Amino acid sequence: MQRPTIFCHMTMALNGKIVGNYHQAAGAAVAGQTFYHAAFEPGGAFDPNEGWLSGRTTTDDNFTFYEQPDLDLNAAPVPAGDYIVPGTHPKYYFAIDPHGRLAWHHHQLQYNDTTATVVEVLTNQASNAYKDFLRRQHISYVIAGENQLDAPLALDKLTRSFHLKRIMLGGGGVLNWSFIKQGLCDEVSIVLIPGADGQADAPALFQPLATDDQQQLVNFKLISATPIEDTVWLRYAVL
Repeated sequence: MQRPTIFCHMTMALNGKIVGNYHQAAGAAVAGQTFYHAAFEPGGAFDPNEGWLSGRTTTDDNFTFYEQPDLDLNAAPVPAGDYIVPGTHPKYYFAIDPHGRLAWHHHQLQYNDTTATVVEVLTNQASNAYKDFLRRQHISYVIAGENQLDAPLALDKLTRSFHLKRIMLGGGGVLNWSFIKQGLCDEVSIVLIPGADGQADAPALFQPLATDDQQQLVNFKLISATPIEDTVWLRYAVL
């Protein structure tokens, strides 16, 4: 298997949550600037990198907003296998979308000052109509897994197709833990937002599934802890 160096880079509340209104805390702006500069701006700690990878819920929350894709249920059968649009791009957004549900309107997205080209990661559960939809949008996709994501296969295909050397893993918590537990992540970078809220059901940085091994332990080694006003930026190597 080929794969790039992968760093999980997230903002997080002091109580370990990655979603919630703690983003309105007084020090959240500084934390957000620290997070964005490290991974997305020239001269940041993780520059250069080829882009970032996130799950379906994170993608819907931030980019596709739970709309329904414009499917042609009568579309002619598309060719089997992956679909790679020719060309190279400075940044990619890799969306883990096993069943094919995300409603893109364009093959690129905008995140602050960063323009990224969308690439979908599907399983064989994605319908012909959805793959036809992606092709009509000129969105590349790879198929990795029968009923659920085969992450090593996905990374191997993405690395070979898009010449990846380093990418960011950007949530949600289930996806983060899935990569961590499989040994597919090299570093965890956490920018602590100096706030917390009382949302009891918000996902944590790592969110195991009920079917996961409850006894699995992953160790980390501190690389650095950098205070920036009221926030702290923590970097850990995954052992």
